This record gives sequence, C-alpha cells and structure tokens, in this order.
Amino acid sequence: MKKLLLCASLLSAFFATAQEDYTQVTIPLQPGYANQVFFDFSSNTQTAVAANTWDIAFLRISSMSIGTRVNDSRGIRVFEASANVNDWASIDVTGEAEWTELYNSETTWLTGAFDTGSAPYGWGAYNPATHHVSGTVVFVLKYADNTYKKFMIEDYFGGYTIKYATWNGTEWSADETAVIPNAGGEGYTFNFFSLDTDQTVTVAPTDTDWDLAFGRYYGNVGTNEEPAMYLVTGALHNAATVTVAQADETGATTETPSLPADETYSEDINIIGDDWKSFNMGTFTYDIDPETTFYVKQTDGTVYRMYFTAFGGTGTGTLSFNYKNITATAGIEDVNENMSFGLYPNPASDKNVTLIYDIKNSTANKNTVSIYAVTGAKVFETEVTADSGFYTKQLNLSQLNSGIYVVQMQSGSYTQSKKLVIR
Repeated sequence: MKKLLLCASLLSAFFATAQEDYTQVTIPLQPGYANQVFFDFSSNTQTAVAANTWDIAFLRISSMSIGTRVNDSRGIRVFEASANVNDWASIDVTGEAEWTELYNSETTWLTGAFDTGSAPYGWGAYNPATHHVSGTVVFVLKYADNTYKKFMIEDYFGGYTIKYATWNGTEWSADETAVIPNAGGEGYTFNFFSLDTDQTVTVAPTDTDWDLAFGRYYGNVGTNEEPAMYLVTGALHNAATVTVAQADETGATTETPSLPADETYSEDINIIGDDWKSFNMGTFTYDIDPETTFYVKQTDGTVYRMYFTAFGGTGTGTLSFNYKNITATAGIEDVNENMSFGLYPNPASDKNVTLIYDIKNSTANKNTVSIYAVTGAKVFETEVTADSGFYTKQLNLSQLNSGIYVVQMQSGSYTQSKKLVIR
C-alpha cells in the first residue's frame, strides 16, 4: 500500500509539473538586430553574440565533411562573381548586376552559400592527384553598408586555405590569406572566422548547450516554384540536439496539450522560422499568430511546448515567447514495451533525484542506471531491481557538479537515455 501511494504521489507530481505556469522569455536581439542569441531550454540560458563579430562559419565535424556558411545575421550577401580563378585580380564591383547571388540553406546547417556555387563542391573541385579540393570560384561579399570583400577558398585538405581582399572604393586592398583548421576542440560544429580581425572567434556555445539560434537569415518568402529570398528574423534550431513539430493550436491555453505524433517532428532547422508573426500595415507593428505553437523535442525525449507572445521589430530588436516542459503530460515513455523510466525533479536543484521506472518484460539478471557527462565520461552508476513492476529509487548525486548529464537505464539488451540538468 505504501508503494502504491508513493507511486501515485510521484505520478501526481509529474502531472503537477506539466501544469505549472509557463516560463516567460525575452530575447534581446537589440535595435537593428545587432545580436544573435543562442537559447537553451534545459537551463533557460541565453548566449548573446554581436552579429558583426564574424563573417564565415567553416564546418568542422569531420575531415570528410566540407561546408561554409556566411553570416546572414550581419546582413551579408554572397555573389559568385566568376568561375575562373584567373579573374581574381580583375573583379570589378561595377559588374554586380551580372553576378549570381547565393544563399545559405534554411533547412540544414551543413549547406552554406559557398557550397551552392557552380563548381562540383560549390566553391571548388576535387583533385584526384593530390586529394585536395582546389578553389575554382571567386565570390564577392556585399555588406549592409554597401562595402565589398572578394573571397575564395583556395584549397581544402584537412583545413580551409582562404584568400580575401577589401574594396576601398576605388581598388582592392592587398590580398590576405588564412588557414582555418577542420578541428580544434570537441563539441562544436563550426569554426567562425572574422575577415575584419583575421582570426577565428568564439560565437556559438558548445553544441549540447543550445537549442535555438535567434537572429536574421535569408528565407524563402515566395513559393518553391517562384522563390523570393528575403532577410527575415526568427529562430533556427540545433538539429544536433532537437527536432521540432509545429501545431495549429492556441498557444495560451489551460488545457492539457497532446504531444504531436513522432513522425511530425522534423530536423529541418527552420520549422520555427519566422512565420509565427506578420507585419500589420494598419498599425505598423507586428501581429503574433495565436494559433501557432511549437513542440521542441530533445534527443533524450524531453519535450517543450512554446508559443510566441511579442515581436518588437528592428526598433527594439526584442521578441518574447513562453515555454514549459510538458514531457510529463504523456506519462513515462514506453521503449520497445519492455522498460521505461523518468526522473523527478528535472532540473534538479539539490542533487537529489527520484528515479521512477517500470520493468515489464525483462529477463535480465540486473538493471543498471548510469550517468554520463557531456564529455562521455561515466560519472555515476547504480543497480536497480531486476523484478518486473513499477518502482522508485532515490539517487544522491551530491558528488556531481552543476551541468547537463545523460542518464542511461539498461535492462538486458534494452536501453533508454534521458537528459538530466543539475543546477
């Protein structure tokens, strides 16, 4: 009887958590959208970065993966000026009307504007004799203040060798070169480079520490048949940590929401995007669509429900949204109908966490719960009962530092993982 009462109490606590008030968030992009802001749901933290601190992001997830994105948030436009490297010295900005404009992909981080050029690799071609990718395309970057830089990736072989010069109004400056490695610290998708300071800079937090990137990007405001690219303001999500589903339902509601079906969640990074708002020509302000709601699912199964409440436009550069963790709404997840578990509270402030688990069809001699740091190191392990049924276990995690961890429960060949935040 005591066990049943405890289980009922804990389940009630889960559902009570789901009904708590939403967390209100204001993102300060600053007037003129001077900032980019990275947001993390688990820790409710923001990382703001001045948009003008970088120009180009170089993909660095493996030596076989090549990609380069331009900084949309800075309002930089990319043009292919020539497909002949011999034209480098003769590029003239008066020929802009003849150039081809290129854009970052708005659905994946892995394809940038330079990757969509006319060469086999967008900006260059593979050399089978040297196993290098050699640059064949000359690009010109046009900035919001109508200044220009010409740019090309001369070579790739485990790193990017780039060349660039600045237009001073009458002629190009002396060429500058740099090498950006496809490495340098774990946990980051890109190395960011500033053509102003000629060095790599820190922009995004580690991949595990952000879910949404707020700022400007070029999005298609036309149709697939007749695209019209325009610089919009919104959110792109971190496909390495979350997927997103959009629902046509009232955001501000006291009703218990139903989680979207698994197949409705998408890795396309612009599911949240910018179309949760529209410009009102009568009031010259932005209207928020009250019937647009988003569900953000993290890799550990945690689901956050969010809806926008305000957008100030370029004058203030602020936007606001509400969110809450609604994972408990669905109860404890089933995995292969053999085992399931939950953690409460999560985030945990006093480092004492209640593990709630249900062993259904296991024949394992023992079940283990392991906790891993984001580096992959195991920092905690304990055994739990191997008997079928619904159980709870108190975990004393006082030896762990504040941060984000992955909790893995294993019963025989079945495993399930969840994210745990310790504050």
